[in-house]
Amino acid sequence: MAIQYNEKKRIFSLHTAHTTYQMMADSHDYLLHLYYGKHAVGEMDYLLQYMDRGFSPCPHETAPERIYSLDVLPQELPTVGTGDYRVPALMIESEGGIIWTDLRYAGYSITSGKYSLPGLPAVYASAKEAQTLEIFLRDQALGLQVSLLYGVLPELDIITRAMILKNTGSEKLYVRKAQSAVLDFVSGEFDLLTFPGRHTFERSMTRSHVSGNCQTIGSRRGMSSHQFNPLMILSDRTTNETEGRCWAMEFVYSGGFKGEVMKDQFGGCRMQLGLSDELFRYPLAPGDRFASPEVILSYSHKGFSALSQSLHRCIRSHVCRGPWKDKVRPVLVNSWEAAYFHFNGETIYQLAKSAKELGIEMVVMDDGWFTNRSDDYSGLGDWTVDEEKLGESLGSLISRINAIGMKFGIWVEPEMISEISELYKAHPDWALSIPGRAPVLGRSQLVLDMSRKEVVDYIFERLCSLLDQGNIEYIKWDYNRCIAEVYSHCADEQGRVLYDYMLGLYDLLERLIVRYPDLLIEGCAGGGGRFDAGMLYYTPQIWCSDNTDAIDRLQIQYGTSFGYPAAAMGAHVSVCPNHQNGRITPFHTRAVVAMSGTFGYELDPAKLTEEEKNQVKDQVALFHKLAPLIQNGRYYRLTNPAENLCAAWEIVSDDRSRVLLNVVIQDVHGNMPIPYIRLQGLESGRMYHEETLGITYSSDALMDAGMPVPIQDGVYHAFQLIFTRLES
Repeated sequence: MAIQYNEKKRIFSLHTAHTTYQMMADSHDYLLHLYYGKHAVGEMDYLLQYMDRGFSPCPHETAPERIYSLDVLPQELPTVGTGDYRVPALMIESEGGIIWTDLRYAGYSITSGKYSLPGLPAVYASAKEAQTLEIFLRDQALGLQVSLLYGVLPELDIITRAMILKNTGSEKLYVRKAQSAVLDFVSGEFDLLTFPGRHTFERSMTRSHVSGNCQTIGSRRGMSSHQFNPLMILSDRTTNETEGRCWAMEFVYSGGFKGEVMKDQFGGCRMQLGLSDELFRYPLAPGDRFASPEVILSYSHKGFSALSQSLHRCIRSHVCRGPWKDKVRPVLVNSWEAAYFHFNGETIYQLAKSAKELGIEMVVMDDGWFTNRSDDYSGLGDWTVDEEKLGESLGSLISRINAIGMKFGIWVEPEMISEISELYKAHPDWALSIPGRAPVLGRSQLVLDMSRKEVVDYIFERLCSLLDQGNIEYIKWDYNRCIAEVYSHCADEQGRVLYDYMLGLYDLLERLIVRYPDLLIEGCAGGGGRFDAGMLYYTPQIWCSDNTDAIDRLQIQYGTSFGYPAAAMGAHVSVCPNHQNGRITPFHTRAVVAMSGTFGYELDPAKLTEEEKNQVKDQVALFHKLAPLIQNGRYYRLTNPAENLCAAWEIVSDDRSRVLLNVVIQDVHGNMPIPYIRLQGLESGRMYHEETLGITYSSDALMDAGMPVPIQDGVYHAFQLIFTRLES
């Protein structure tokens, strides 16, 4: 059994293939954390030590002894008011304004399968793949019940955690802070890996030492954001890609979040992740429930690569859903960088026709296809096809494109509204805005109030009307500004708006995928501003960044790979000079970088040279050959592109029979030394044949001494080598 309970000691042990997570309901009914690490047997309550810590207070019932303090002990759900002065995970306010929560153990249940959460995305698994532990905590005086939920997926080395709060009293309560998962370590010297960034340069991995201050990441923007990603990794200071202990927390949520890591006065370390508590005050009337979004936990004692691979497998197979989670995605060309707003139906048709000749499978009509939309100052919210601009109906255009054997996709931005729109004229109160104040504009647009059911219903109806006009097989779902004004014109409590917004968005997406189960949706928020596991539950791929420059993408995709699989990364080949930074890179290099993602093109194929057109044909054919390996293989980061001359990464099939090695040389110097790249994950004692060079190599030598990378004149050259294991 994955979940075991020692009734005498009231110790719970959660076992996966290589890890153990353990906690204990102690003699005072507090739920204490004991251990999360390498798979272990027995009980680890010996790790708890008790002594008088002076200014660390003690619960009243422990008097006259002074050796028991929650300010020192590791806990599963630390709260405010119990004498723990470290960062709390749960903060509840009473109707009278008192903030004090004292939760005590009140029982448990163990069931087969994986729990789900009402209205929220969550990891899913069958009864054969998972078990659920539910631990009940109660504050009798406050009238609060907390159900701590633990989902255990043994084969993936994944444990998930969420909680459901229920008001069992007679007065209204307010949730002021809700961190879904907490890891409390009694000792250790740790580093913290986070993934900060900005628009067009997201998820740049940063590593810092955990010292005596509290390190906080998060987003107050109403989305998971370009600036921080809801992923944190704690590690020993010596941990690297192949060796050392590391723990991951990944939030299955797309709105504002907060992650905190602090080293306390006695050398303990607390790491926790959950909802942003800014402008958050969620009401719980008597009988009401509140579900905190889920956090995915994983541990590895074999370095960051093994940790990432566990997260990748979980997201590919137990977060992403629908027919596209396992299928190779179509190679597409997007009209944005090819035409921007300046197109008509014939432009899109010719784009499809020229792309078809090169083996590309889908054309996507980006922004500018609806009424009053010749620029980005107007039209959002109406979603009526501009047949005058297209010169034909949408159905006619799609039929013409389908007739030449091409799929058709379209861009939408359903959560936004322009002041210059028919919808805003009719319903100005449908925008999030502060009464009596001029609204803040982002990209000259406002945000629709998705916390309101009538708004969600309207957008669903408009999208269905659009999708029913023809054979639309793909949607690019964009979101091009953050939430600044947190005010709903119909909410009884403004502290609930941001959370209810996400429930409305998830409800809209769920209804769409139920009605159109074969539709492929690619998430986007100005590129990678909402790249998170919550969106991947509805959209199995996300546009990784609006920055399509291959060299910048090396760092963006490197950071993204720590928590997310290659199959989720929207990545395209674009024109040069690059439209975001003006850099010029070889056409082949752009393809090598984009191929470690969903793969597609942001350009007009008709404007390519004959040599480039032939390269596209070869690239598309190669991608189809490698796609199953790229989508399902084990991803290894071989170098850090921010620190190394070469950016190198590798994908190895589960059975280790096929290997794809990718290398991009980021700089050249006179008479420079030869770089050697050490491979990982090959089967020891075997020989591997490389297709392009026609050379056979020892697997152990490739992993120990490395593969020499040839130096060529010019900049930004890339190499892509395919190895096949020889049978003995």
